[in-house]
Amino acid sequence: MENNVVLTMRGIYKEFPGVKALQNVDFTLCKGEVHALMGENGAGKSTLVKCLTGVYEKDAGEIRIDGKEGPVSIRSPQDAQNLGISTVYQEITLCPNLTVAENMFIGRGNYKFINWSAQEKRADEILEKLNIPAKASQQLGTCSLAVQQMVAIARAVDMECKVLILDEPTSSLDEREVELLFTLMRELKADGVGIIFITHFLDQVYEICDKITVLRNGELVGEYLIKDMPQVELVSAMLGKALDDISKLKDEKGRFNEASETVYEAHDLSSAEGVKPFDFKIRKGEVNGFTGLLGSGRSESVRAIFAADRVTGGKIKVNGKDVKITKPKDAMKNGIGYLPEDRKGDGIIADLSVKDNIILAQQVLKGFWHPFKKAEAEKIADEYIKLLQVKTASKETPIKSLSGGNQQKVILARWLLTHPQYLILDEPTRGIDVGTKTEIQKQVLKLSKDGVGITFISSEIQEMLNVCTRLVVMKDRNIVGELKDDELSQENIMKTIAGGN
Repeated sequence: MENNVVLTMRGIYKEFPGVKALQNVDFTLCKGEVHALMGENGAGKSTLVKCLTGVYEKDAGEIRIDGKEGPVSIRSPQDAQNLGISTVYQEITLCPNLTVAENMFIGRGNYKFINWSAQEKRADEILEKLNIPAKASQQLGTCSLAVQQMVAIARAVDMECKVLILDEPTSSLDEREVELLFTLMRELKADGVGIIFITHFLDQVYEICDKITVLRNGELVGEYLIKDMPQVELVSAMLGKALDDISKLKDEKGRFNEASETVYEAHDLSSAEGVKPFDFKIRKGEVNGFTGLLGSGRSESVRAIFAADRVTGGKIKVNGKDVKITKPKDAMKNGIGYLPEDRKGDGIIADLSVKDNIILAQQVLKGFWHPFKKAEAEKIADEYIKLLQVKTASKETPIKSLSGGNQQKVILARWLLTHPQYLILDEPTRGIDVGTKTEIQKQVLKLSKDGVGITFISSEIQEMLNVCTRLVVMKDRNIVGELKDDELSQENIMKTIAGGN
């Protein structure tokens, strides 16, 4: 093993019933390197990492760590930790009710006999060294998500990690918080830590990474130096096809039509989550979006429309008729569907099958005293799995076993089954691969052509510009402007936010 290589994985195989998750995959990580692991959902990234961290036991292949003479055996996360391999996941796994210091040292030694005064001093030293803006004595829950991520990294670093795996660490962070995290990553890189960075944000890969390894369908596509791999070629490598689908998206988008029939209209709508009274309407076949910086109120606004949060005021019309929508079932009965921002918390029912997750909303409308017949439910599930190209071993597979992108497709299928006239999609492509993003965007445009009114929210402005004909711009939970058609540009969005009161 070369002196600067900290991790080598060779010929890794992993198979599940009916699925070859990894086939002869190689991966090499050097000291002081940030190495992106890229691929579509289902490409094998998570499986490879789980084989490395002892969550799964590989079926074949070998792993070597930091110049050790022979292959190592990793049968549990504890084995991985003992070898200096640490992972920080997208969902923060620390305890927000404990202090920063307690989170950094809990589980390391006998809790009763820990000298917390000394540990707090040690924690403050680590936080200061890594320039993390937190105090050891403060409750972790009072820190921003970015700082919580950094505390998780600090815990890993103090455990003398040689390999740090960051799994979608930036998906819930704003630009300032991302830059804080990248500063920390650069400091760790300078100290010789090898970092595996998993993300779907291509711009971030090119900002922070040195190399890229691409997987597709459980196989290695290749390893590339950042400087030798243009973004267009990277996306092609991940998808295994040219980018015609992506480039044609804007051409398929229609234009805003003021004369179209209004499907939903709200006047002075507000909610208990601090959304200030606002007016809003969506027209038949329109794709509109709510945009603004993190915390602007875009998600809270659509939650008020669906009554996912308690509505505190406002008048609503659906198809020109006054209606009362005070709970989600009211919205559903009026032809409104809602794919929530928090896929795991508010979207999927993790232990239910793909089939049961698909039929769930329609079952609510039918009433649970009138269940679907088994054959009917199976036919529906098969139809939507095929329509949206959901990758699943079976319609009876628990949805928690699917990749994030395929879970998102199942939730989309759930709402398509109700044949909504107005569909709200809040971050429908967050944390999923480029190919699945394109499929979902194309499905949005198809639905709009079929006459469905759609509200589309994404933290990626370019994605909204690809599909929306009108954007509602928000700041401080207020609507501060509206842009449509030729006015739609990132520059105009930023100007509207900056000028909004």
